[in-house]
Amino acid sequence: MFRTSMRSMATAARKSLTIGLIPADGIGKEVIPAARTAIEALGSDIPTPKFVDLIAGFETFTRTGVALPEETVDVLKNDCDCALFGSVSSPSKKVVGYSSPIVALRKILDLYANIRPVVSVSPNPKEPSKVDMIVVRENTECLYVKQEQQTVGEYGKEARATRLITERASTRIGKMAFELALARPRKHLTVIHKSNVLSVTDGLFRESVRAVQLQDPKFEAVTVAEQLVDSAVYRLFREPQIYDVMVAPNLYGDILSDAAAALVGSLGVVPSVNAGDNFVMGEPVHGSAPDIFGQGIANPVASIRSAALMLRHLGYAEAANRIDNAVDSVLREDQLLTPDLGGTAKTQEVTEAIVKRI
Repeated sequence: MFRTSMRSMATAARKSLTIGLIPADGIGKEVIPAARTAIEALGSDIPTPKFVDLIAGFETFTRTGVALPEETVDVLKNDCDCALFGSVSSPSKKVVGYSSPIVALRKILDLYANIRPVVSVSPNPKEPSKVDMIVVRENTECLYVKQEQQTVGEYGKEARATRLITERASTRIGKMAFELALARPRKHLTVIHKSNVLSVTDGLFRESVRAVQLQDPKFEAVTVAEQLVDSAVYRLFREPQIYDVMVAPNLYGDILSDAAAALVGSLGVVPSVNAGDNFVMGEPVHGSAPDIFGQGIANPVASIRSAALMLRHLGYAEAANRIDNAVDSVLREDQLLTPDLGGTAKTQEVTEAIVKRI
């Protein structure tokens, strides 16, 4: 599993660790408690964890008219050291007054990097994983600024969306990607873009990321490649081993990381963190899965691994390793698999097995 250190925040002075828990919608309510249980099992490897239950999501919106309550934001800003977010049910059709709370939180807390490791668990722990990559997704711009408008033109309705790419955002996500690549054995970074068509927006992203290497001599050790996003998807399925760290604008990164999850069996095992310079929030990559909510069969692995990523970012590498090693053992040796992986295990069974290994 992903064991490269990220930007560690100061940890020495902490006697406790206040963690905001936002299950949000659907199976988020089942997998976030599993992540909490895994954290509690770590004992003295981390400061005493204190958990704060918070609300957000489409279900919150239907009850209150607000998807992201101000109280949730205030508590995260003022009381929490980090957070875990479950999953959100965003409707495919426009709902007046609603917007995704996770997109809003990324902007409000300036969590500009979405870091998504995708790693297969080899049957033999001594053998390298067939898939071992990190997708580093810019988290605040691109089409996710959600500036859309619809007008009526000569040929009927016309819809337009603004795509924002800035030098600042592209540079700082580039630095994050270079730091991650530098810390990995292969030291390889692939810049994903479509600047052959979007020469202005993707061109700026590409140029800004590549300029990072010229600004800091330590990054000279990183080998840099480029890939057009469409061919990157093709090669992802044909030659996943060529990728180490990939850095992409928001939309491309979202698509690539979800596609990469197919290489390791399920979205249910792929974790992520939303990271900024002052806060980090773990988030499993999967959605709210309303079709299985309440059946007790949701895969808790992604949320538990997201907790490990969050702790690693905070500087608790040993604790994170304990979680990751426990998950690997349950998947490899116990073969305790939920239905998304072809098994019959329940959420609680998998969680208990992982906690026992921890």
